[in-house]
This record gives sequence, structure tokens and C-alpha cells, in this order.
Amino acid sequence: MKKVLCLLLPFLFFGSFLQAQISPPGLGDANTAFWSAFGVKHKLDSLGTKESLSYVAIGRKSSPDQDNLFSKQAIFVLNHEVYNSFAPHQQYSYAVSYRRQPEYESREPYEKEGMEQEFRLYGRYAYTFNLGEKWKLKNTIRQEFRKFFDADFHETDENFQLRTRIKSQVTYSLSKKNNQKLALSVEELFSVSYLNTPNTQWTSFGYREMRIAAYYMFAIPKSPFTVDIGYMDDLIRGSRSIHNGGVHYLAADLIWNLPYRNH
Repeated sequence: MKKVLCLLLPFLFFGSFLQAQISPPGLGDANTAFWSAFGVKHKLDSLGTKESLSYVAIGRKSSPDQDNLFSKQAIFVLNHEVYNSFAPHQQYSYAVSYRRQPEYESREPYEKEGMEQEFRLYGRYAYTFNLGEKWKLKNTIRQEFRKFFDADFHETDENFQLRTRIKSQVTYSLSKKNNQKLALSVEELFSVSYLNTPNTQWTSFGYREMRIAAYYMFAIPKSPFTVDIGYMDDLIRGSRSIHNGGVHYLAADLIWNLPYRNH
């Protein structure tokens, strides 16, 4: 399956605006992981071209030598993003995010050894193709600025990072009843970092990860809520987990959809 997706990626990229699912972040080396988010999506104008999505989320993960995806606390996230569908099939967004992520020893017993805090700014541009009545293809490029601190807001070994993410997602409408959809996506991540130690220097810009995800999305009848349940495989270059097929995520999120109100 992964080989097929890798072959399809170039075609997808050259080929659904705001989708409900909140994709898991990378949680580092592990065998399995769990990601859950609660979000509020709010329409910001009467035309439906502008909206925001704010969410709070947590992640847990296993140790590298076992499969209990709830074993260790992995991340806490606060995120706010504003979207603007400024032209037919085109959309841009901008966001601010705070993340708090424990760090664990790389050897047994994998005890917690520190805490990393991250402040993130990012923007993205997306173009969506309608492929008939039920299929949509959405291609996205996202640029991030990531600034890192330890638990006491002191500098860490990595000062900041610039990261580029390229993603293609195919969405298929299963049924109009409860707005059921399936989504399949492939995302590649490239980055360059500025280090504080051992020397203040730039790393080389290069490929770091590939994330392959599949989601089932539906609306809860007679309510403003949508639910998204998904699986993601995170293939981290040079990691221990890549030899076992990557880090396998189970993901679920609940989104509260608020209509536009003209005050």
C-alpha cells in the first residue's frame, strides 16, 4: 500500500476546502500513538468564504519497544487557524499554535528527561479540484516557523526551524446522509534548523518525514457536531520506527460547527 501511495504522490500533487479532520502532529519515535482533539469551527461571514478553527488536543504514545499507544504523555496542543476561500477552488489560511511535549530517554527504561515548548506560526495555500460529483483532490503547501524553549523558557539545542509541508488529499463522498466522507492523504515534510549547540549553525535543508493518513468523517444527526476517525502512518527518516513500518497512529476528533451570526 505504501509503495502504491509513493508512486501516486507526484500525480496527486500536479492534480474540499476546509476538511474537518485535525491531523496528528509528529510525536517522535514510537511504535504506536493516539491523538484526540476537540475543535470549534466558526463561520466568519455570511458568504461562507471565511471561517476559523480553534482546537485543544492531546497525544499519547508507546515506548519504542512496546505497543501500548496510551503508555506515555506525548503532546498538548492549542491551535487557532483562520481560513479564507478567496477565489473559486483556492484558499489560504494562517495560524498560531502552542505545543508542550515531554522528552524521553532514548534507552530503557525510557524515563522522562525534560519538557520542550514550541510556538508555531504557519500559513498555507490550497487548491481543490472537483473530480466529478463525489471526488475532490486538494493540494496544499504549508510553511511553518517553529521556535523552541525548555520548560523554563530557556533556549534548547535547536533554536528554531523552518519547515515546508506538501500534502495531497483525495476525498470521496460516501453518502449525503450525515455527510459521510472518506479521505486519503500523503504529506511530505522538509525542514532546515538553526542550532544553538554544539555550534550556532544551520543544518542542511532536506526531507524529514512522510505521513500517510486515511479518515472517515461524518456528522452527528440533529446536532452541530462532526466526528472524524482516522489512521496515520508516520515514516520518520533515520528513526528506529521506520524499520517497523513507521509510527502507527489512531486519531479521533470532535468538531463543533458554529454558524455565522451578524451581531
